[in-house]
Amino acid sequence: MLTIYNTLTKTKQEFKPITPNEVKMYICGPTVYDYFHLGNARSFIMSDIIRRYLEYKKYNVKFVMNLTDVDDKIIKKANEEGKTSTDVAEFYSKAFFEDIEKLKVKRATVNPKATAHMQEIIDLIKQLEEKGFAYNNNGDVFYNVKKFDGYGKLSGKNIEDLESGARVEINESKRNPLDFSLWKKAKPNEPYWESPWGKGRPGWHIECSAMSCKHLGESFDIHAGGNDLIFPHHENEIAQSEAATGKTFSNYWIHFGFLNIDNEKMSKSLGNFFTTREVLKKYSAGVIRLFFSQTHYAGPLNYNDSLLEASKKGLEKIENLVHRINELLKTAIDKTAVDFSSTTYKEAFENAMDDDFNTSKATAVIFDYIKEANRFLDGNSSVGKVELNSIKEFLQATAQNVLGIIDVDATPQSDNGLEQSLIQLLINLRTDAKKEKNFQLSDKIRNQLNDLGVILQDSKEGTTYKITSVNS
Repeated sequence: MLTIYNTLTKTKQEFKPITPNEVKMYICGPTVYDYFHLGNARSFIMSDIIRRYLEYKKYNVKFVMNLTDVDDKIIKKANEEGKTSTDVAEFYSKAFFEDIEKLKVKRATVNPKATAHMQEIIDLIKQLEEKGFAYNNNGDVFYNVKKFDGYGKLSGKNIEDLESGARVEINESKRNPLDFSLWKKAKPNEPYWESPWGKGRPGWHIECSAMSCKHLGESFDIHAGGNDLIFPHHENEIAQSEAATGKTFSNYWIHFGFLNIDNEKMSKSLGNFFTTREVLKKYSAGVIRLFFSQTHYAGPLNYNDSLLEASKKGLEKIENLVHRINELLKTAIDKTAVDFSSTTYKEAFENAMDDDFNTSKATAVIFDYIKEANRFLDGNSSVGKVELNSIKEFLQATAQNVLGIIDVDATPQSDNGLEQSLIQLLINLRTDAKKEKNFQLSDKIRNQLNDLGVILQDSKEGTTYKITSVNS
């Protein structure tokens, strides 16, 4: 039974989609004014893993991730660079798709852009105005927060407390300092659209409401995003959407924890961030995805190179087993008397993921499985294709299809049979040297292989290797 911690109810609940075997899921995507940082990448990757696991469980998932392509930040960037807002948005939209592809994030079913949904946005604002939830003040349209009885139910915030502690700029156009913009009157040198209230552009919150309702319906299953979006963005989405439709907006709300640097949230405003592009130059997508997977999605996660290096070593253990299996399959016999079952580990992996997508426990299951599989292979000189394929299929179903950290059929950087044999011969000679306490020779073999880009890894299960470069 799959359970999800629902931010709305503050409890872990059994997942029951609106339509059996179908899941409609929305995640707030980027505002395309810059390259996204690794904190943003955490939300994109973890929502991708959730989507992958739902598909693993045979759900037909409609996954929608929007792009905010009209916003104050985009206008500011365009003015700084002497470009149009459209040019800025198009450049960084293209960059976004390039980077999520490198991160092995599956392309969304739909990636709606705000500028392509202006009519839906205007229609939604008109609905709110007609129902008394919105008011026009000289071309600026605001949402009347006090009209919506459920305001604060997602964040747990109280309107009176918010009002008394509000630190907002004085805006005489608003009836209440908490009221937020649905439509902004056009200013000089800003992009604008025609509307019943004059030339202007939408507020950020109304964009997501209009796009999610357009592509998923007035009620859908899962809405996801970073913790920083709970208030006011997601709170405002609920207020707008439910006031307009009279229906529950999203049944389950999933929020991803912050990625921190020195225990402080990574963000562009604080200047303590690394873009995903920068990090991908040093670490592979598999390393980054494993790094994120080893912590539950809702918890905070500290970024530092030592943790990423540990994830890199962990990924190498998985890749080494995959390589070992693929090599053994080349000469394996069809049948064998020995048996190796993945069933217990498969159940443990599913139990972990069914418990609010607990990737931390799920990755631990995979590493336990790797140890057991290596022991099995070490203890059996001839293993049949059935057992080898069983191991490969487990890794494919879990580490590849759900976590997205490996590709079991990827060609290694060097797949020359003679080279592999020579490397293994040197490893065997080194093992013999160590047994004879000839540590000078064993160290020389290790160091010279290392210089060639062949990294040896010693463990209780024996010595494995990873090729990081060839003839360097």
